[in-house]
Amino acid sequence: MNQTIRIIGVPIDLGQHRRGVNMGPDAIRYAGLAEHLARLGYHVEDQGNIHVPVRDTVPEVQMVTEIARTSSACYAQARQARADGTIPIFLGGDHTIAVGSVGGVTHDTPCGVIWIDAHADFNTPAISPSGNVHGMSLSILLGNGHEALVNCGRTGAKIDASHVVLVGIRDLDPLEKEVLTRSGITTFTMRDIDEMGMSRVAREAVSQLSHLGRLHVSLDMDSLEPAGAPGVGTPVPGGLTYREAHLLMEILADSHLLSSMDIVEINPIMDTSNQTATLAVKLAVSLFGKRIL
Repeated sequence: MNQTIRIIGVPIDLGQHRRGVNMGPDAIRYAGLAEHLARLGYHVEDQGNIHVPVRDTVPEVQMVTEIARTSSACYAQARQARADGTIPIFLGGDHTIAVGSVGGVTHDTPCGVIWIDAHADFNTPAISPSGNVHGMSLSILLGNGHEALVNCGRTGAKIDASHVVLVGIRDLDPLEKEVLTRSGITTFTMRDIDEMGMSRVAREAVSQLSHLGRLHVSLDMDSLEPAGAPGVGTPVPGGLTYREAHLLMEILADSHLLSSMDIVEINPIMDTSNQTATLAVKLAVSLFGKRIL
């Protein structure tokens, strides 16, 4: 295949209060991400981890500042990966990594974003019940939220609402639901998936974004049913099945539009025998072209 995939770890857990997702990048590496991608014919280079301070050493009043610093570093790495002609995979950490990853890969040209998540991550400081920044990441990318994060890398919004498709959402806060409904983002809830089937949902998502010429896939592992992916930051019952998730990845791979990816919210403390990271690797390999036949 002679393409280069660049792995970039972002072990951040500053966007929420449950410890453990900072160990996600190493759990994914241990599950063999690089080796499995190399077997598909890719050249794989691992850039290691962006430095993130230990959460217990960061005063609450400095949390947003540290998230912004990490996001800026991630943005720079994302931009460089694109400039070098590589396909970056960002390993979280919580979903705040998308502020930098999506921002960086869209620095020069827009791309479609398929956000696979149990949550919309569309809160703002004004409406969030918890104040957790990982629940604001998508809203920040559209230009709403903490100024230091909105302006990370470059000033203002990084993506347009019409360039985003949300897949798998099922757990929204009341005010977040109202804002999302008015946003113009295309959403496929779990009810939509139940009624339409994953094949149709995936193909409509690709059709919605194909004119942009490339896709960034942001995969939050809490999008899956917790029985299959127990080691996540915020598990929610009623998620994607193993086959639904694989079918989504396979159809996205068939589009030949994939240019970058996030894998986020794996919490090894909550996991069993690295089950969730192993599943994440299998899904990533499907997204990058592994076929049954």
